[in-house]
Amino acid sequence: MNKYSARKSAPQHSHTNQSHVLNLPLQDTQVTREPHSHERWLVAKLMRMAGSPPIRFRLWNNDEIEPHGQPALFTVYLADPKALYALVANPNLAFGDLYSAGRLDVEGDLPDLMEALYRAIHQARQKWPRWLEALWRNHAPRSTGPSEALENIHHHYDLGNDFYRLWLDQAEMQYTCAYYERPELSLEQAQLAKLEHVCRKLRLKPGMTVVEAGCGWGGLARYMARHYGVKVHAYNISEEQIAYAQAQARKQGLHTQIEYIKDDYRNIQGQYDAFVSVGMLEHVGKENFPALSELIKRSLKPNGMALIHSIGRNRPMLMNAWIEKRIFPGAYPPSIGEIMDLCEHGDFSVLDVENLRLHYARTLSVWMERFDGAQSAITDMYDEHFTRAWRMYLAGSIAAFRAGSLQLFQVVFTHGDSNQLPATRQDLYTFPAAPENV
Repeated sequence: MNKYSARKSAPQHSHTNQSHVLNLPLQDTQVTREPHSHERWLVAKLMRMAGSPPIRFRLWNNDEIEPHGQPALFTVYLADPKALYALVANPNLAFGDLYSAGRLDVEGDLPDLMEALYRAIHQARQKWPRWLEALWRNHAPRSTGPSEALENIHHHYDLGNDFYRLWLDQAEMQYTCAYYERPELSLEQAQLAKLEHVCRKLRLKPGMTVVEAGCGWGGLARYMARHYGVKVHAYNISEEQIAYAQAQARKQGLHTQIEYIKDDYRNIQGQYDAFVSVGMLEHVGKENFPALSELIKRSLKPNGMALIHSIGRNRPMLMNAWIEKRIFPGAYPPSIGEIMDLCEHGDFSVLDVENLRLHYARTLSVWMERFDGAQSAITDMYDEHFTRAWRMYLAGSIAAFRAGSLQLFQVVFTHGDSNQLPATRQDLYTFPAAPENV
């Protein structure tokens, strides 16, 4: 059997085995036959439909099929005929599944390969026939109603704090885009710079009240309380994250300023000087945007300010089928127009829109470096298929931000009739956002 061939996982000694949670299609594959001529034709046709990226295909018998009209920069290995048929039937879902299962492997830098593939497909799909669009379509995201949202969040965020601690920053456990104010910043400095950048955009002052929808491990709430003297109500439905956030607030003596609330954002009560949501809008579902807009409107005091930080798109588009199915159930990154619709629904005045797309590509690259460094520990926690799945997720995300398939928007807005508006952006940049040392 080729070294890349799929194999069954060894028995797990961890309390959690995630392959069944990700529902990966695992199977042993023993192949003795040669590829048929029509299978070689299928590979060539698949590559033409994908825009002829610089990828060589190596089949299960080590036959190679070269890209058309250019030298190969990468090699994709297929371990068995069924892997080929799955890839042809729906590459959006099958590529990640096959890589995770070890039935597809890559020679060359995985993020670079994915970026080349995304760029080629972006050009090629404009000429696809309708039947191919239908065959390779991404499916609609799962529901994000209250009970479904709890299940979706549990699937992704309750994998265990020990897992995320291995590769996120050691400053505030931020699982969102960092702000590389200067190129030489460490991940820790860049994540703290992001928190500072958000606080400045909200023009926070001591004594203000802030509500946060979807607080992760609570780092932003602690930063706001510690550095700006505000009081925070932070909502989250992840058991693991809330427990960590509450423990850290007590440990740092911030528990009198911060209330971490294990509840759905839809149940936010009261009025506040600021509303902030960092990395949650992607999980809301666009059918819930009008209700979210109304919630923000009633939660903001007359001169209150709101900030939404979200992965997004240049135009409406469904999430990649594999990521939505295996990694981020219910995910839908909105287009900038859909975010503006949310603002229009509440009659909000949009004050500032910033795109940090390349900041997220760099953030993800550092995460992937740390993830790769902790690969053995992660495999011990879960199994090799889980590790490969998450490596594919990180690599594909890096590529999507580099290629412009994904964007990262920060949008600041306020009530339409408020005149307590910043005259310029100058106060955001009076001194560096990143600390000198962490």
